[in-house]
Amino acid sequence: MPEFRKDPLVERWVIIASERAKRPRDTPERDSNAALGGCPFCVGNERMTPPPVLVLADDNVQPDEANWLVRVVPNKYPALIDQAVWDARTGAPYSSMEGAGAHEVVIESPRHVINMAALSVTEIELVLHAYRRRLLFWRGAGRWRYALIYKNQGVEAGATLAHGHSQITALPMVPKEALEEIEAGKKYFASAGRCAYCDMALRESEIGARVVAENDRFIVFCPFASRVAGETWVVPKRHLSCFESGSKEDFLALARSLRETLIRLNRRFYEPPFNYFLHNNPLSEPANDYYHWHLEILPRRQQFAGFELGSGCYMNPLAPEEAARLLRDAVL
Repeated sequence: MPEFRKDPLVERWVIIASERAKRPRDTPERDSNAALGGCPFCVGNERMTPPPVLVLADDNVQPDEANWLVRVVPNKYPALIDQAVWDARTGAPYSSMEGAGAHEVVIESPRHVINMAALSVTEIELVLHAYRRRLLFWRGAGRWRYALIYKNQGVEAGATLAHGHSQITALPMVPKEALEEIEAGKKYFASAGRCAYCDMALRESEIGARVVAENDRFIVFCPFASRVAGETWVVPKRHLSCFESGSKEDFLALARSLRETLIRLNRRFYEPPFNYFLHNNPLSEPANDYYHWHLEILPRRQQFAGFELGSGCYMNPLAPEEAARLLRDAVL
């Protein structure tokens, strides 16, 4: 059984999940033979995953095991176990509890596509709709406080299987980084009477130096205090605290923005491994005026070393203004 353990000094939760060590890992040889039947995420190998909790296809097709375009399945090697009751344990100075929550895998295509930028706008839009459907499900279930959607692409970014996929975890607490963002948003709103993310989006659009791309619904920019070279945020221009409250037009525009951004990263930084994660309003909280969902993309072109790990302060060798210029100039 996985277990949450809380660091008593910095209020940070850690998941101890020994079962994760059993995950299959792609090797170059295995990946090159994926078409021969070894990839559990490819069409025809549906029996190799747990039964799906969501299957999406074209609007005019009834999805089944032959014509699906996106599948969401429980993680076969979960970091968290979905259960109604869990046990919290305290023995000063330590606190822990059973690793209760949910852990799902979003299989982004039936084809063995390993780079998300190779998906079409329509395919990415369908992945985004899968995110929305699962967030609505977990918000309605009322059992968990936060859901984190994230993607690891490339071995250096933590991916163990090459076939394009992302993951969803539902947690019994709001994780430290998301909580810090939310508290900072509350503080800014109390002082300025406006959303900090709305102000950032407007300011970045006015300055232009850190903007990578922009359309009528989303702005893509390298944040002022970028942690890594090429860090990029995708932020809705309209205030939305909950990702799942976006319109169909929003998701289409987001799919276009995300695909264009990934192509630019590929062209300029030679298909870097990356992580992205969706920071959203907690499942347990209603929509509000102070927090603003956004997608953060972190290319993994450099390793975190002793300074970053020991100080919690990142050392970035590429100014965000220069990173944005390089990405803007990338040939699409």
